[in-house]
Amino acid sequence: MTASLASAITRAASKQTYYTIRFLVDRARVDDAYRAYAYFRWVDDVLDTEGRSGPVPSQAESLERQRFLDRQKSLLNQCLAGDAPRGVGVGVGVGENPQETMLVELLQRDGDADSGLRAYLRNMMLVMDFDVRRRGKWISQVELNDYTRWLAIAVTEAMHHFIGNGAFAPSDGSRYLAASGAHIMHMLRDTYDDARLGYYNVPREVLEAGRITPRDVHSDAYRAWVKSRVQLARAYFDSGKSYFRRGANWRHRLAGLAYIARFEWLTDTLEREDFGLRPRYSERNSPGTALRMSWHVLSSMIGMRALGSPSAAIAAQPRGEA
Repeated sequence: MTASLASAITRAASKQTYYTIRFLVDRARVDDAYRAYAYFRWVDDVLDTEGRSGPVPSQAESLERQRFLDRQKSLLNQCLAGDAPRGVGVGVGVGENPQETMLVELLQRDGDADSGLRAYLRNMMLVMDFDVRRRGKWISQVELNDYTRWLAIAVTEAMHHFIGNGAFAPSDGSRYLAASGAHIMHMLRDTYDDARLGYYNVPREVLEAGRITPRDVHSDAYRAWVKSRVQLARAYFDSGKSYFRRGANWRHRLAGLAYIARFEWLTDTLEREDFGLRPRYSERNSPGTALRMSWHVLSSMIGMRALGSPSAAIAAQPRGEA
């Protein structure tokens, strides 16, 4: 009932996500994959809107956003418990709020209490909740780590649920590293836009130790922190590629490598520019960047074929590793 709207929202928001779902997701789960992405795209857009008098919302507007999110959290909890409220659901309330109906439809189709879909929904709601609470505030390193962990779990478990569901995939310490690296680079890329809206992606400890503000992105202290984050993301990407190599489903491997490539080019750019951040990285949409990303994905897939089957790669791991 909401499949067409979910597909349209996804396509407008992210062409890569749209085509990944269209061509790589398990055929029976394509519509639900669009719903899963589109629902949180809608929630995030509502929460990220600028205030009526400026980029950062007033106290009254912040309370309004919190009430909106509380409604979504309540709806999710009710659906997880198998008790969707009246007025929202298949055939009911669609004209009033089709986005909420997406959430209801998702969970009406999913009967597994431990599914990757449910892990995605729970962790993405934690991400949304944190974004509401952190707007206009400095965050700690511990909070930043939690934020990245929630997002990484959500993205990774959604990929496993929708692409090659049921196929073997390792479940070890490297499971969430690719998505963690992507989130690190995503936050660096969006530093200027996020700061304008009151989202500060640098930890409070770095700001206090360097006696700088979140807008002092070209200070030595800020650049040193960016360097450490880029190095961490690159290590995560390397581990993530190894993780995808050990999976059994080729569509999942391809989707994972494309996800890494979507952000890995920025690590090269920041290293080349001595870790100074820019307001815009318009080259990410250029044909040249797309070609380099495609080459990285293709060469990684060829490398995986050269290593043999996933089972052979698993057998080649040192004793004690998955």
